[in-house]
Amino acid sequence: MAKIVIIGAGIGGVPMAFELRHALGRDSEILVIAESPWFQFVPSNPWVAVQWRKPEDIKVDLREVFPKLGIRFSTAGVKRVDPDRNALELNDGSTESYDYLVIATGPKLAFDEIEGLGPQAATQSICHVDHAAGASQRWTEFCNNPGPMVVGAVQGASCFGPAYEFALLAVTDLRNRKIRDRVPMTFVTSEPYIGHLGLGGVGDTKGLLESIMRDRDIKWITNAKVDRVTAEAVEVTELNDDGSVKRTHKLPSSFTMFIPAFRGVDCLKDEAGKWIEGLVNPRGFVLIDSTQRNPKYRNVFAVGVCTAIPPVEQTPVPVGVPKTGYMIESMVTATANNIRDLIAGKEARHQPTWNAVCLADFGDSGVAFMALPQIPPRNVNWSGQGYWVHLAKVAFEKYFLRKVRAGSSEPGFEKYIMKVMGVERLRGTAPR
Repeated sequence: MAKIVIIGAGIGGVPMAFELRHALGRDSEILVIAESPWFQFVPSNPWVAVQWRKPEDIKVDLREVFPKLGIRFSTAGVKRVDPDRNALELNDGSTESYDYLVIATGPKLAFDEIEGLGPQAATQSICHVDHAAGASQRWTEFCNNPGPMVVGAVQGASCFGPAYEFALLAVTDLRNRKIRDRVPMTFVTSEPYIGHLGLGGVGDTKGLLESIMRDRDIKWITNAKVDRVTAEAVEVTELNDDGSVKRTHKLPSSFTMFIPAFRGVDCLKDEAGKWIEGLVNPRGFVLIDSTQRNPKYRNVFAVGVCTAIPPVEQTPVPVGVPKTGYMIESMVTATANNIRDLIAGKEARHQPTWNAVCLADFGDSGVAFMALPQIPPRNVNWSGQGYWVHLAKVAFEKYFLRKVRAGSSEPGFEKYIMKVMGVERLRGTAPR
């Protein structure tokens, strides 16, 4: 009986466990190790921050889910991966061996790389449900005493959609409260232009997002390097396209939310505190080949944000490549099929599509984009907007949470989003 261990229980780890159980039946042991018993639907965190959701609305207790599928579950967390011994050292002092390992940890949030960044310092975060809950409390205080606001993504960030989403949800909420006129807002981003998204743009995301932000009175600074954040201001250096300094800014801010840069999690370091050579890159992201398999440790796979994918293009300020839920699900499916085949003595040959599909809700509208494949040149390069995006994301949240609670291996992102895009195609607004 093969033993497969999955590190992480998020958007990648939970579907990974479900699909492995579906692919392998009950003939293999599956163990999921996380640091919390709760699954959180991360795409809903912007709603939590503006109080359109409560944290408990988007969480699922995995202790009630995994036993139904015969999947072992530990919340001890992994202290160190030892791929040379096919073993894991857990935070409780125990060890676990494995025949196959799937790393689905997500990233570590690199707040420490910029002075004043992070919920323990001067900025809010929507990268974790607990951070979003803290931002929600701060949002109440801010709305009672409104002032200038700065939102964006710092140098090295790779997840830009939620930054736009939060800024525009905030505008919608402020308008509903009749206090938008008291909140000057600036969007600060490391992208070379609005709508770049770490992807070189998708369809007309540049034009769409610029138009939407003008309509909602949001100013912006691109090619921005955040130098320092305090409780009262954000200090930014704006660069020219050649990397030279264009100007510096000190932006007053009473509420600041930044998406940080990501790096690998600490359990991927050796006993000397260095990244494990051959397993991860210098930033700590897991190296993979076209089958999601590590080139050096051939029984190790990785899915999700923790994987190493090079930037689409060189930019004046570093930006990373996003890994959307649709893309992660294709990674999960390929990995499950490859592990099944390896156990059966076959070759690992399944490859993910690495397509990017995103629904960004703005409360009263939204923008959707589809990049097939994610890295240009593309077969499909489309973006669109409308209230249907808001409705689609609300419906998808319900769909995915129901899938997790049921322990379903049925594809989530791919099936649902393609259904939505199919409806829009009939209306003439989605790609053919």
